[in-house]
Amino acid sequence: MKKLLLLGLAAITLSAFTTLPGKLKSTISHIAFYSHTAFEDIKANNYKSIAALNTESGDVIISVPMQSFKFEKRLMQKHFNQENYLNTADFPKAKFKGSIQNMDSHDFNKSGEIALIIKGNMTIKGKTQPTTMEATALVKKGKIHLSTAFNLTLSDYGVEFTSGKPSKYIAKTIEVNATFEFNE
Repeated sequence: MKKLLLLGLAAITLSAFTTLPGKLKSTISHIAFYSHTAFEDIKANNYKSIAALNTESGDVIISVPMQSFKFEKRLMQKHFNQENYLNTADFPKAKFKGSIQNMDSHDFNKSGEIALIIKGNMTIKGKTQPTTMEATALVKKGKIHLSTAFNLTLSDYGVEFTSGKPSKYIAKTIEVNATFEFNE
């Protein structure tokens, strides 16, 4: 009876970690953003984001833990997390849920570079906006390296400053670069 129970538990454990065909999770990620004004440049990096990619349906889901962005200066980090900026205590994650367009013309089983258009919805600070981004998938030796770069308008997500220091020091539109590595 004990052997049967142990075998059952082992089977359940293995199935929980087995990836279904076409469904991949990121093993490595990097999201960086950059804000440039005449007064100051602000850069932040996040290596804790996770993503899922379905190479059959084209579905893409990205979850970004907002408190995992790291800045060069402690004060920038503090401001970023505050209520009147990104309010990461109440909105701990940003999310993107979308799909790759024209999946019938993409083959993730062949090595090479694939140009992608991904459409979906981005949610930051509780506000959701339709988003379209161009991306590149590099397929090589059983890995898919997905990268994208796009601009994000802060006011679309309820982050806007019309007066005071923040209005001079934080760009209205920031540059975002993201990379994810998926293992087949």
